[in-house]
Amino acid sequence: MSGAHNFFDLSGKVAFVTGASRGLGQYMGRALARAGADLVVSARKKEDTAAFVDEIRALGRCCEAVSLDVREEASIRAAVDAAQAAFGRIDVLVNNAGCNVRKAAIDVTWEDWSKVVDTNLRGGFFVATAVARHMIPRGKGRIVNIGSVTSVFGSAGIAPYCASRGGVKQMTMALADEWGRHGITVNCLAPGWFQTFQTRVLYENAKWVEYIEDRIPLHRPGQPQDLDGAIVFLASDASAYVTGQTLLVDGGITTGATKATVE
Repeated sequence: MSGAHNFFDLSGKVAFVTGASRGLGQYMGRALARAGADLVVSARKKEDTAAFVDEIRALGRCCEAVSLDVREEASIRAAVDAAQAAFGRIDVLVNNAGCNVRKAAIDVTWEDWSKVVDTNLRGGFFVATAVARHMIPRGKGRIVNIGSVTSVFGSAGIAPYCASRGGVKQMTMALADEWGRHGITVNCLAPGWFQTFQTRVLYENAKWVEYIEDRIPLHRPGQPQDLDGAIVFLASDASAYVTGQTLLVDGGITTGATKATVE
């Protein structure tokens, strides 16, 4: 159909991607840029995104970097204002910055808890509200909070992380309810097991890899391209009537399988 509208086209859109110094933030930023979006990317030290900025510009997209520490309220305000100033608007927020601490629950310190929950949940909330202040007057916007399979189930050794990701899911629904009347959709993209900087230690354990692959119905961990369609969908006109939802991109592990099924 010539002239048909491409609901997945992000040409002319500006996406702000937090936590873009490595890993999933860069995976999703690439997907958005390939779909036509210009980017603002952030990291605690914006120079850590320099190579990525060059990569996005090589695709023909505009890309700017800002410094952002989501544990500091002043940093959030300054980063969002800088992102807004760079292009005059923010159409899409990919609220991705996060961290983890791997410890038995009885060994988790007060500081460990604060680091994880303040980064993943409190920081994510205040980034979303700072961006929403710019979106509300325009009457439209897409906010994609990045969760995890631990948004819907627990896992030993990462209790603060599970608490924070469960909170992201609930926060997403609350903000979707509050901002829907302003034309803003808020959804949670929840990846399964992807090999990233945070999870690399797990993938060094061959027995763990075998165990986790046996629990995933598609029998493999996620690959970078597995997130492309989901992030573009949630950022685009294709998801205009989708809000408050958690989209699991997990190979099916949340079906509850405990081992490979018998044919």
